[in-house]
Amino acid sequence: MRKDKEKVIGEPMTDEQVAVFLNARPYNSDESADYHLLVRAYRGLRIEDFERFLVMFKAEGFDLNAVNGEGRTFAETVREHAQGEEYVAVLEAAGAR
Repeated sequence: MRKDKEKVIGEPMTDEQVAVFLNARPYNSDESADYHLLVRAYRGLRIEDFERFLVMFKAEGFDLNAVNGEGRTFAETVREHAQGEEYVAVLEAAGAR
């Protein structure tokens, strides 16, 4: 990547900022709220923030092994992403299958 096009990453997120991701809700009632929260956090958080999110997620009683409409867990979905290895590792460390 060119020097003038480097990705700009802001300051580290606070716990309060990470916890905001626990408030997201699915757009339709057919979608699992737990799965939706994982997707939103994965898309919006850096790996170190996602790892902190998972601690909060579990503490609130959400299910790491929630499934989407196709019956797949979030970890199964992320395993297919080219840049998903780190996220799969923290999901598995947190207890995801």
